Amino acid sequence: MMEQLFYAPDISVIPELPEEESQHCTRVLRLKTGDSITVTDGKGFFYAATITNTHPNHCQVGITKRWSYQPLRKYNIHIAVAPTKNMDRMEWFVEKATEIGIDTITCLHCRYSERKEIKLQRLNRIAISAMKQSQKAFLPVINEMTDFQNFILHDFNDVKMIAHCADDHKQLIKNVYIPGRQALILIGPEGDFSSEEIADARAAGFRPVSLGENRLRTETAALVACHTIHLLSADYADKIHNSIY
Repeated sequence: MMEQLFYAPDISVIPELPEEESQHCTRVLRLKTGDSITVTDGKGFFYAATITNTHPNHCQVGITKRWSYQPLRKYNIHIAVAPTKNMDRMEWFVEKATEIGIDTITCLHCRYSERKEIKLQRLNRIAISAMKQSQKAFLPVINEMTDFQNFILHDFNDVKMIAHCADDHKQLIKNVYIPGRQALILIGPEGDFSSEEIADARAAGFRPVSLGENRLRTETAALVACHTIHLLSADYADKIHNSIY
């Protein structure tokens, strides 16, 4: 178990910590030249390193070992969600989804969205902190606010789903998602998607899904969708493993 994990996205080519990480390393933790640390690039790899220069803005290190994060997922989870009016709730989702494991988060601007802007830098900082705290090696990509109508027309060749509250021929997500495949799930704002948005999403190939009988808040629905994909894929992987052995 790693006691302290640092984040340096370019560590493989530039063996030093970014400014914020350098200051935490040298001024907060007061680590010295010769001390050993563990670094992640947020792209699936850990690095064992030794501090060679304790500069507070660009702490330099020597890499002694590199290894990949295990287990490596073969499926990708992309949640496109309309940010809540109270950004604390959206930040909570980013934190928890990063801990559970998510690849991409896109912020959607929908007809009934109450928030039109986000602080992308803050969301990224929350994701970095959650990644380090949960000792993961994958940092999700968080996309800027994107118009719903433009987003649904983007190419995505795997399982596309839309979770909404309207009366519709919805199926439970477990009956739509194909375990082990890439998943893209749309989660609407607090006022839900409009009927036009639902119809347009269906026309673009998104299948309507239900997350259960309970009515969930936006950030809860997004997290449940993320976790459900993990559970379905894990259960499928277990069945494959047991059939082999």
